[in-house]
Amino acid sequence: MFDLILENIVNTYQNPVLNTSMVMSVLLVVMILSAYEFAVYRLVSHRAFYNKSFNISIAVLPFFISTIILCLQSNLVITLGTIGALAIIRFRTAIKDPVDMIYLLWSIHIGIVCGCQLYEVAVLTSLVVTVFLLILEHVSLGRRPFVLVFHCAPEAEEKILETIRGAVRRSRVKSRNYTAAGMDYVMEFSAKDPAVLTAMLRETGVEKFSIIEYDSEDII
Repeated sequence: MFDLILENIVNTYQNPVLNTSMVMSVLLVVMILSAYEFAVYRLVSHRAFYNKSFNISIAVLPFFISTIILCLQSNLVITLGTIGALAIIRFRTAIKDPVDMIYLLWSIHIGIVCGCQLYEVAVLTSLVVTVFLLILEHVSLGRRPFVLVFHCAPEAEEKILETIRGAVRRSRVKSRNYTAAGMDYVMEFSAKDPAVLTAMLRETGVEKFSIIEYDSEDII
């Protein structure tokens, strides 16, 4: 029974020898889809600081994965050796933006699927993911987060805070800085349109203020 199972496993890997035309066709499709992902990351993902090195990495990664998959399909010994080699590799580069994990998984998907020569699956998945990313990038749900930085005289503090609380639904003081010349505040608030708060602050005696829109760790 054990010999029969082992023979079936070995026969599964007895695929035809890889030829140049097969490898080149896989690499050609990978190159097209990798260039497509490179452009999507550059144009669709709006970042405060564009990481070109990461973009190059996700574009080159599918080439190695696709050829590894081709080799794994051809020989059982190579499969076992590759599994052992990959088991000892550790990548310790931190991914700061969760969205970057999507593009990293996208690169792995392109490599694996193209290595299995399922080109239609790779193309359709890439197109659907692009459309979905475009929709999510341009759809704004609820109120946007902002940071308000202002300077005022001590006697105007209460009036300004009441004005802010009346103009926005939710606000929170992040820091206060007291000086001889006045007070510096940093507040976080959410609003659909900060123009209303801007107009109200101009009438409260604020000496100077700034409103900054941010999304998680990205300052816009």
